[in-house]
Amino acid sequence: MLKFIKGYVSSIDGIEIYPIISFIIFFVFFMLVTFYVITSKKKYIDELSNLPFEDGELSTQPDSINNSND
Repeated sequence: MLKFIKGYVSSIDGIEIYPIISFIIFFVFFMLVTFYVITSKKKYIDELSNLPFEDGELSTQPDSINNSND
């Protein structure tokens, strides 16, 4: 099965550009995520890490949004 796929793919012209494009996309995405994590504020990261422990209401929203069911 692998020989069939390898033989078929090797007969396609210009196929060698796709691994290069994939690597570039991965590398740029990885660098952007790394930059975002490094430059994020500690307070924001702490707020996000505590979201699963909250009861569903965010403390940063105004009361009119939180009590919209009244």
